[in-house]
Amino acid sequence: MKMHLLVFTFLLQLQAIVIPTTLALSICKNSCGNIPINYPFGLEDGCGAPQFRNMLNCSTNLFFQTPSGSYKVQSIDYNKQTMVIYDPEMSTCSILQPHHDLVMTEVQTAIIPPSQDTIFVLLNCSIDSPVLNHYKYLCFNFEGHTCDELYGSCNAFRVFHLSTTNSSPPCCFTSYNTVKFMSMNILDCTHYTSVFDTGKLRGVGPLDWVYGIKLSFSVPDVGCGTCEKSGGTCGFDADTQGFLCLCSSTTNSTRDCAGGSVISRGQKIVPWTHYSQLVSFLVVVIGLIYKV
Repeated sequence: MKMHLLVFTFLLQLQAIVIPTTLALSICKNSCGNIPINYPFGLEDGCGAPQFRNMLNCSTNLFFQTPSGSYKVQSIDYNKQTMVIYDPEMSTCSILQPHHDLVMTEVQTAIIPPSQDTIFVLLNCSIDSPVLNHYKYLCFNFEGHTCDELYGSCNAFRVFHLSTTNSSPPCCFTSYNTVKFMSMNILDCTHYTSVFDTGKLRGVGPLDWVYGIKLSFSVPDVGCGTCEKSGGTCGFDADTQGFLCLCSSTTNSTRDCAGGSVISRGQKIVPWTHYSQLVSFLVVVIGLIYKV
């Protein structure tokens, strides 16, 4: 009888330890508010791709972290591979804010830079500004829009329109590379704003522009699709930054969760199919014991 109890107890413990991947609890958070968090992003260390490590923070809302501060994430489009962020200290058509530099790390500017259809508008620039002199080629025509139109249409910018008697102070429509390499102090402009989806704004007044910054990201091709199809979550080893397919809180794989090359805390473990065979064998043993 004691033998029966021992075998039965062992089977219960084995079932508690070995859980199919489909029943494993989610290891990585898959949303923040109403914004889904999918690969290559992650909120916990070890989730997502290592290149995007610690870029997102979920508190009351989802924020994109940079050296210059936290920017609220408004949306992420995984099909188009874009993320829209908003700088709360940026001026818009309805509010004038003190100038604020957008500073990104070298990694961020390489893998998730502002998109090609995002422009930065430098406002109320001095006539001595480098973008009006030696670097004037950095300013370009933006769908036929002008500084006078911007200053005249927006309540927040009319102060610039009225500050001079002869003409409005210069502005500059430019790309992120300009503000990346020159701070607002060097540019000698008092404020900036940013607009995206610029290809759709010809003939559209500043009141109807979409203010914010659209980032364009790339997704590392490391076999994440294979991992997700097997029920796993794509992540990485926090020490080596090598790709991992996260299968449960204690089980990871270098490829997928279907079995085979599975590791747990750096140690190879027996695939699930082997455990199933072991359980079947023990069931037969119990049957023989009861017959005896």
